[in-house]
Amino acid sequence: MAATPALAALTKAGVPHEVVKFGHDPRDHSFGSEAVKALAKLGIAPGQIYKTLVIAVPDGLAVAVVPAPARLSLKAAAAALGVTRATLTEPAVAERTTGYIVGAVSPFGQRRALPTVVDSSVLAWERVFCSAGRRGWDVAVAPQDLIGVTGAVTAGIQA
Repeated sequence: MAATPALAALTKAGVPHEVVKFGHDPRDHSFGSEAVKALAKLGIAPGQIYKTLVIAVPDGLAVAVVPAPARLSLKAAAAALGVTRATLTEPAVAERTTGYIVGAVSPFGQRRALPTVVDSSVLAWERVFCSAGRRGWDVAVAPQDLIGVTGAVTAGIQA
């Protein structure tokens, strides 16, 4: 049995992946920055590490996946999803919807599939890292697998 729903989803889909674990400081609430600092010690470039954000759109919720050091352009994410606007959701809504706690939201294995947009910078990498569904756990996958498993569209969504 997989340790998280994200890892179970990747295994079920037959996606090759590697879990990378690092120490999570419970006092640190800058989860993306914490992952960047920890993974940089392993020689992983900051732009190769992606964060998963849950956004509210007019007809419900969606997911935006951007490099951890970057800021999300809500306007660009909305346009990529074909809607008029988007806002960040409240943490409690993100947690209820995805089944993950904030700081461990993975694009994989969410309670229900949400429309997803991944920043097009993902295509520059052979593999990228994103949350594996637990704070202090990231999973490395090929960008095409991230896009394919989530059914994502790609677009430039950095601010």
